[in-house]
Amino acid sequence: MVETSMTAAAGPVIASPLARGQGVALWRQIVGSLEKEIGSGQLPPGARLPTEAELSARFAVNRHTVRRAMEELQSRGLVRIEQGRGSFVAEDLLDYPLGPRTRFSETIRRQNREPQGRILRLEEINADAIVAEALKLRRGRPVVAAERLGLADGRPVVIGTHYFSAARFPGIARLLAEDSSITRALAALGLGDYRRQVTRITARMPTAEEAALLEQARTRPVLVTEAVNVDPAGEPVELSLACYAAGRMQILVES
Repeated sequence: MVETSMTAAAGPVIASPLARGQGVALWRQIVGSLEKEIGSGQLPPGARLPTEAELSARFAVNRHTVRRAMEELQSRGLVRIEQGRGSFVAEDLLDYPLGPRTRFSETIRRQNREPQGRILRLEEINADAIVAEALKLRRGRPVVAAERLGLADGRPVVIGTHYFSAARFPGIARLLAEDSSITRALAALGLGDYRRQVTRITARMPTAEEAALLEQARTRPVLVTEAVNVDPAGEPVELSLACYAAGRMQILVES
């Protein structure tokens, strides 16, 4: 008789005795079993896998054997292991093209995902040297800083901080508080089009706050972009500083 147990996130887990004494390492058999379940969709992308203790009980092995199997699955890119959160089936990478007109919502929808935006912080501050140079303002002039979390199908993929001249775009903070779309806010203020002038791309490890917002481990890197958008006359509109969950997004540079 086949026995089953339940996990809250991944559904039924079938007890699977391993073939012992047949020359195939137990951890390799565990890899093969879980790989089949991932490939068949029984464990869908983003699903939380059973804990080490649950897998140890399922396969009747010690935790070291389970850990070895999970490390192999991670090295193959099939699972991601997040310290303190558990193990998850790896998700398909989203392409994020950087071109003359980069729009988050449009990009996510083109890949049959549902975009969402959530404003985390809105405040008026004095421009520091970096912001002032990018927006062609005197240092200390008032700017609106909008920190925004971007999601695809409910999964966080990017944190962006966007800076706008408070004098040029009065009321933008109010508009973004009502609707997180930057494109719609700028259109409401009379700017119907803008384009990307320059983007710098680097990588680093996330801060504790960034890792928590992106729901990823601090040991996984983030992709970081610094971008300036300009209006049709070439005047600066926005400075954007963003970090992307590298395990879910890959940046494409388009000419």
